Amino acid sequence: MSLFSWLRPSGPMLSGDLQLRLQHLPTAAEPSECSLREQRWVVLDLETTGLNLNKDRVLSIGAVVIEDGAIDFSQQFERTLQCSELKLGPSVLIHGLGPSAIAAGSDPAQALLDFMEFVGDSPVLAFHAPFDQHMLGRALKDHLGYKLQHLFLDVADIAPLLCPQAPIREAGLDEWIDWFKLEVFERHNASADALATAELALILFSRARQQQIHSPLELLQRVRQWKRRQRAPSF
Repeated sequence: MSLFSWLRPSGPMLSGDLQLRLQHLPTAAEPSECSLREQRWVVLDLETTGLNLNKDRVLSIGAVVIEDGAIDFSQQFERTLQCSELKLGPSVLIHGLGPSAIAAGSDPAQALLDFMEFVGDSPVLAFHAPFDQHMLGRALKDHLGYKLQHLFLDVADIAPLLCPQAPIREAGLDEWIDWFKLEVFERHNASADALATAELALILFSRARQQQIHSPLELLQRVRQWKRRQRAPSF
């Protein structure tokens, strides 16, 4: 340990305003027994510099809200984050975020705090949620010193659980969009992918109710049971 390491701050240096807002963020809610329709869901998609969980960084955040059984277009979130000294990789070519857009983006701490205020205490839906959860959690820790504790549910698990007849496994979002014949006019940016995921989630919630899954808690329990069965060795 360096002789002067104790002088370094243990977390990011935040302005008084950001610290105050951070302190007033609501505690993440426990899985609810309310109906799937009553639950407010935040549907999230991130664009990142790549797929390395430990090295790559969040470039943009897109999110929409499902509430009262529908996508609430009055509640949408979109931010591009400034990312200094960025080396552009192949993913940047896919989601179209060039150097000028990234340079003109929001301060990461400000953008991430805005997003957590948008989320509130709601559970989060994402496609391949563990990736988004990890990347968001790392960004929050690095820029705000905040520990992400919100419930994440993975639409990539919910879909095959509720649609075992679908002839697709380990499928991406595009495959499920095609299987349900959804009309999606834009893809591969955070806001458009969040909207496509939300449309898929609404169909899956309808399937869940048909299968007597009525609450977020019941859905979480069924997903966990399904994942245990998927991991169990077959003889």
